[in-house]
Amino acid sequence: MPDFWPSCGYRLLTVGGDGRLTLTDEFLRSMLLRAELAPVPESCAAELALHDRLVAAPRAAVADGELAAVADADVRDNYRIWLRFRARLAGAPSIEAAYMALFRDGVDVPPLFVHQLTQILLRHVLGADADPMHARAAEMLFRPQRIAVLEDGAVMAGDATAVELYATTGGFGSLGELLQQNRTAPRSVDLDVLDDANAASYWERDERFDLAVSLNRGRPALAALCRILERWTAHFLGTPVTIEPQREIDDQRWVWHVGLDAEASALLNDLYNRVDVDDERMRRLLCLFELKFANPADMRPAIAGRPVYLAMAMDADRCLKLKPQNLLCNLPLARPQ
Repeated sequence: MPDFWPSCGYRLLTVGGDGRLTLTDEFLRSMLLRAELAPVPESCAAELALHDRLVAAPRAAVADGELAAVADADVRDNYRIWLRFRARLAGAPSIEAAYMALFRDGVDVPPLFVHQLTQILLRHVLGADADPMHARAAEMLFRPQRIAVLEDGAVMAGDATAVELYATTGGFGSLGELLQQNRTAPRSVDLDVLDDANAASYWERDERFDLAVSLNRGRPALAALCRILERWTAHFLGTPVTIEPQREIDDQRWVWHVGLDAEASALLNDLYNRVDVDDERMRRLLCLFELKFANPADMRPAIAGRPVYLAMAMDADRCLKLKPQNLLCNLPLARPQ
């Protein structure tokens, strides 16, 4: 299996004795080389000096005056955000702990950083024996998906950025943009659908994010998503669970649910509280799941042994934005994390 998602920075981190990821100077240094912080020809002397010093010593302290000397206000803001993020990572015993604290204390960094951490942690959870379908399903947890419901009932998910790119350029990049500007319709390009027959091709295009998957029950992508969510939960919470797709919630003793995205959270809350939900909102519901704890003693005593219902739903623009942190923060655990 190739080393997939190499640009996320996973290989720049180390694994501690507890199996969790440990921050390194190499990882911090890689962030300083991102476009948001890397110097440009117009960079002032103070910016160049600050960048050189941090590249040499990524954990070095930065005085307020040193930052104030940077001429470009946007660059100053970018450094403030990065320094805040660095403090979160450096102040936690592991990347996992920093990730959990981010949601417990309140997210104070851009979504870009949250998505990068999610990708890195999923790369760690997937390990050295990842299956292509599992890797593609994991993409859904850190990259928004555009949903298409076909006439035959197939529910397809494609990376939102890739879909937008093809819709704008027809797959021809800047040439496609030029054609569109000149009112010349670009060639229509459909995203390839990942299945068992072409699964191995994923490793050749793992960072293109241009493979669609079917989210219908019985299809491999939905089963793969369940396995990823199980491993994600076990890694962070140390609690084995099983997750399986369900057609409906037919449970007179429905006691707990977790939405895997904002749309699903609101929808489940309304259904649980017997609020009327119109057909248009119900059509946004893509999948229901049932989560069961392997050990009921890991649950709150009052509801031990009861299933937890999960859901994911697209928004009005047919976009699916999963939040895997919801599963970590909102399960009915006997011992809060």
